[in-house]
This record gives sequence, C-alpha cells and structure tokens, in this order.
Amino acid sequence: MIATEVRDPRVKGVTVTQVEVTSDLSHALVRYVHPQGYSGQADADAGFKSVNGYLRHGIAARLTIFKAPLLHFEYDKTFEEGMRLSALIDSAREDDARVVAPDDQPTSAASGNPA
Repeated sequence: MIATEVRDPRVKGVTVTQVEVTSDLSHALVRYVHPQGYSGQADADAGFKSVNGYLRHGIAARLTIFKAPLLHFEYDKTFEEGMRLSALIDSAREDDARVVAPDDQPTSAASGNPA
C-alpha cells in the first residue's frame, strides 16, 4: 500500500524493513528506511502520521479483520549504523597497514618457533 496507493510525497520511496506485531494484534511496530537516509526521517514520520488511518483501514479490509493494529512507525538505523561501523573497521585496517609494513612482520623462523 505504501508503494502503490499512498499519495503523500513524504513517504514515497520509503522501504519497510521489519514489522513486529503483538500477539493480540493490537499494535504493530513498522521499521523503515528513507531514500534520503536519516535526514528524511522527520518528513516520513509526519507523512506516516497523516496516512496512518488510511493504512489501518486498508490492512483491516485486506486481512478481513474487524480491528487493525495500531501502527507505530520507527526509522530503522541498523543499515546506517552498519555502514558507519564498516567504515570504521576499514579505516582501522588502513591505519594498521600503514603502521605495520609487510617487511616488519615477524615470521615463525625468525622467532625461533618451528612452523
């Protein structure tokens, strides 16, 4: 519905990454990412607030249930955090490569330990 029916431009291009529903189906936590990254979160949150009722109605109709869960939207930071951590690891590896040159690495023969 978000991709094909919702007309609010603030949620266009948003990708839902995860949905957690309570066991009694009364609440659903919808995690999403925005094409603009974290900077698009405020607009997307406002857009989701605007279309929340429409989405609930559509969910109830499609699932043929009397009452659809209350939808709570949360920006999913895991992708950006993963990219940030990956960049930190790459940077640390580059720093290690500059500090320890290949000729400076000890070998097992030089240390007296048999291979």
